[in-house]
Amino acid sequence: MKKTYKIDVDCANCANLMENAAKKTEGVQNATVNFMTQKMIVEFNEGKDPASVMPAVIKACKKVEPDCEIFLK
Repeated sequence: MKKTYKIDVDCANCANLMENAAKKTEGVQNATVNFMTQKMIVEFNEGKDPASVMPAVIKACKKVEPDCEIFLK
């Protein structure tokens, strides 16, 4: 399952750090962060609930980029 989230990040390098952190999160199959559109697309492992995985994604992203925001809608 893929979901798109609106994000707020200041630079392309920070977006890249967020993408790498999200990809390493348990339950995430793949993640793409687009700095230009300020969006993150997260593809979850089969059987994983996005609502239970996203808090870990946010925590991982905040660890590498404390000023970032990910809006869960």
